[in-house]
Amino acid sequence: MDIKINKYYYKKRFWTGLLLVQFLLFYILSKVDYAIHFFEHLFEVQKYLHQKIFSVISFSVGDLFYCLLIVTFLYFVFKIINKKSRNKFFLGLIILLNILYFIYQIFWGMLYFQKPLLDKLPEKEIEVEQIKMLTLEYLEKCKQTRKLVKEDNNGVFIISDLNSIKVEVLKNQTELPPFLNNKKGTNLIAFKSSLFEPVMSYTGILGYYNPFTAEAQYNSSLPSTYIPFTLSHESAHQLGYAREQEANFIGFLIGRNASNTNLKYSTEYFVLKSLLNSLSTTDLEFAKEVLEQYSPEMKRDRQAEKNFIKKHEGFLDTFFAFTNDLFLKSNQQDGSITYSYFVDLLLRYQVFEQHSK
Repeated sequence: MDIKINKYYYKKRFWTGLLLVQFLLFYILSKVDYAIHFFEHLFEVQKYLHQKIFSVISFSVGDLFYCLLIVTFLYFVFKIINKKSRNKFFLGLIILLNILYFIYQIFWGMLYFQKPLLDKLPEKEIEVEQIKMLTLEYLEKCKQTRKLVKEDNNGVFIISDLNSIKVEVLKNQTELPPFLNNKKGTNLIAFKSSLFEPVMSYTGILGYYNPFTAEAQYNSSLPSTYIPFTLSHESAHQLGYAREQEANFIGFLIGRNASNTNLKYSTEYFVLKSLLNSLSTTDLEFAKEVLEQYSPEMKRDRQAEKNFIKKHEGFLDTFFAFTNDLFLKSNQQDGSITYSYFVDLLLRYQVFEQHSK
């Protein structure tokens, strides 16, 4: 019995030590430019292979993998509680964590340390007045584009053809500015409706990228104003942009001049809301005035969003907002409630466009 205990003890020490070595190794690699470039190139290969394999399957394989993972973890925890099987299954849990952490880092985690998009754009100090001007510009854009989309019986924006949006998102990936984007799209539709939709609606999560399968999941029960831009955002992750606000910016570039009015409106509406959120901390009265200037159609869309949020508010959305904020900050990003980085990218890109004309 003592021999068995010693055997598990040394194995647990080894695998625990290996996990700590991995933490240290990937931390060191995150500081090495050559290593980051290697993982960028590896991602280009991995994303094509995974999307090629999983895009032909109608349901989310990544979500099924997460379900199996949750069941496995619960099983391990149950076995660890039992003294007779504790050593064996605790060892198994540590081995599993080692494998998952390694796969996550080589397929996705190291991409958080790529050169920021901000470094590729002209330097510009953010001024409140410029944000205000841009807000009014996008208010007018939203008003005009909103007239071109379809409505449901309650006069709320409704998507007419979701598949055409997915096709256009992939097409527009190929038209991203070369000086900003050196990543290649796969032209494979790997957007999947999440199996966790009933839970997602209560968490505030609109969509997510699965690094193990390269699938982009979204919540199809969201109000239509959210869905097209969410697809653009998740497609940016599929391209290889790990940082959330950079994925927002790439999503903006994908959707801003879209011929598909559903995608165009959702993108413009997202930008407008981001600008208003930014202004809410500096000039709340101005933000309120802009909200009052929404067109009747936009006000109906906003009310539909508020109704959806009200219906699904609770403990989970607060918990997930908090945990997501911690996750983003641990990966050298702004927290989930910060919009400044996206607005900064937006304003700097405007400067670039003005100078290039």
